Amino acid sequence: MTLLDKARTASVTNRSVDERSTGPWDNLALAKFREWEPLWVDQCLKMSADPWISGVLPRKDVELISIAVNAACTNLSAEGTRRHIRGALEAGATREEILMILKIASLLSIHTCSLGAPILLEEAKTAGVKPIPKKAATPVCDKMKAAGQWNPAWDAFFEIAPAWTEAVIAVSLPVYTSGVLSPKLAELLSIAVDASITHMYAPGTRRHIQTALKLGATIEEIMEVFKICVAQGMQASNLGILLLADELQGTQRTEKEGNSGESQIGELC
Repeated sequence: MTLLDKARTASVTNRSVDERSTGPWDNLALAKFREWEPLWVDQCLKMSADPWISGVLPRKDVELISIAVNAACTNLSAEGTRRHIRGALEAGATREEILMILKIASLLSIHTCSLGAPILLEEAKTAGVKPIPKKAATPVCDKMKAAGQWNPAWDAFFEIAPAWTEAVIAVSLPVYTSGVLSPKLAELLSIAVDASITHMYAPGTRRHIQTALKLGATIEEIMEVFKICVAQGMQASNLGILLLADELQGTQRTEKEGNSGESQIGELC
């Protein structure tokens, strides 16, 4: 069994290889990396594990935010998602809370339209193509506009596909209105998936920072969200260290077999 196979088995059957989570790290990869580069790894742990030990955010919130970043449709890290679901459950998270995180991670894809629909309308205007007017009942969107909660970034795709936009907004609202997550935590989660290294969506990051501050989030709490996003970078080592170890092991085995074959030929001669 390769190191990668062992890591996958441990991920499914145990909390971790040594029954202890170390923030964003896979413990088998961490142990192998520390064996090779102990000084660098110890220094890196001071940075990458900080959100889990600083106490700025509750441990449960750190794990929920980590689920969002790992499970986001722009990332889809199965190993990281499992590790942080496990960590969130151990920290007291409920199934309903984790399901809400997965909804956030799924609905992040709406930014395709936030980006693309305005460009589509601009280029269509340049080309002399007009959108076909569409009539549709949009009570949810109308209510949000009346309450001053409408995001202007939605205007373009509302114009093109009002009925579809109504469905999108209706399915998105429970994230912020159901009460499963506190309003502040919902905003911190939204900051995380928008600012994450695999997305980096500036308009959404700014809008959710503005709302989080209004809801009482501190600069330090929002910075902690950014730290979790940076810690996500350790997934590169979680993946690569185990692959490197396996390939080195395979190379050494091949060389050993080759040397053994040469010895046997020498004996025959």
